[in-house]
Amino acid sequence: MKQFNVPNIYSSPLISAIKQQRRQQDKLKKDFEPTLVDLGPLQIFLARHFGFCYGVENAIEIAFNTIDENPGKRIFLLSEMIHNPQVNADLQERGVQFLQDTYGKQLIPFDEITADDVVIIPAFGTTLEIEKLLNDKGIPTAKYNTTCPFVEKVWNRSEQIAEKGYSIVVHGKPKHEETRATFSHASLHTPTVVVNDMAETAELAKYITGEKPAEQFYTEFNGRYSEGFDITKHLQKIGVVNQTTQLASDTQAISDYLKSVFIRHHNLTAENIGERFADTRDTLCYATNDNQTAVTGMLETPADLAIVIGGYNSSNSSHLVELCENKLTTYFIDSTDRLLNKDAIETRNWQTKELSVKTGFLPGKMPLKILITSGASCPDAVVEDVIRKLAGFYGVEEKVDAFMEESA
Repeated sequence: MKQFNVPNIYSSPLISAIKQQRRQQDKLKKDFEPTLVDLGPLQIFLARHFGFCYGVENAIEIAFNTIDENPGKRIFLLSEMIHNPQVNADLQERGVQFLQDTYGKQLIPFDEITADDVVIIPAFGTTLEIEKLLNDKGIPTAKYNTTCPFVEKVWNRSEQIAEKGYSIVVHGKPKHEETRATFSHASLHTPTVVVNDMAETAELAKYITGEKPAEQFYTEFNGRYSEGFDITKHLQKIGVVNQTTQLASDTQAISDYLKSVFIRHHNLTAENIGERFADTRDTLCYATNDNQTAVTGMLETPADLAIVIGGYNSSNSSHLVELCENKLTTYFIDSTDRLLNKDAIETRNWQTKELSVKTGFLPGKMPLKILITSGASCPDAVVEDVIRKLAGFYGVEEKVDAFMEESA
């Protein structure tokens, strides 16, 4: 796989040594047991896979190269480069300005940018409407486009099944940048609708079977369907694709559920289901799948708590929290600043989005066992900082250096 030139501030000698050792030991990526960082009174189990993925490293390299190659020019990002506060703050410190927030709210009017400006497309991609707007201004969107190749893979899959007459159901968070972009690209080729979760999928299915009156669809799914969508025609033949950072199990469940609805409603069999339901398989990116599978493997290790590190608006990070919370007490942090002291941590509830301080988060037992993972947009340097701060609470920071030397 291609190696990217990512700024050293995001790298970690400790994590690099651990990951390199695991790659050598498990070249086929079949071992999902965590790595034990034994610090004596503190035992940290690191997930087999975590941190920067291909798409994130690609985006960061392009963004920082763009800054270096365009001195004196105004440089804009359509929205956050990735969902990591440190990376976005670093870009802003170097003069990059955001045109929109993560939900598409305009921060700087498009009228204020000109053909002399540089506009970077973030890793999530963007809508065809915004691409056209920029191109009409004389801004070449292809030149500074950091869209993740695995997001583009979903767009290509959508186009392929659209050519065969299927409508598209997108499983994604409706307000997420990637979902908005995928919806835009898919709906260019075929009728498209977005579902957020299984509950919404179950309601959508009732329009397929006729259990709900057709006219109610346009209110219930307002803002979620493409222009000209006809509920009486456009759910007769469908394929499911997704926002690449969704839980693999959730997307598969949604696809299986809709498939079963078609089998019952249209009296189909396994042999002829393809007449109505496209075999899109799973459109999750490899990193999302690896990270989620690694968390599942990590959770088989008996532990006292888990810590997930990632941006608070990071979809893939929140899903890792969700997986961990099903098994044990889990804390969601975006930096070492959230580790207030040995007795207190500031954590975010991935569902309510609320921040709260939890006291006594480190049980008084030895050795204390903590599971740690991070989202695909979280720098390894932050993971190392968290490990070192936890080690500092127990006075064993020197053991981190010793472990790193042994792993190198």
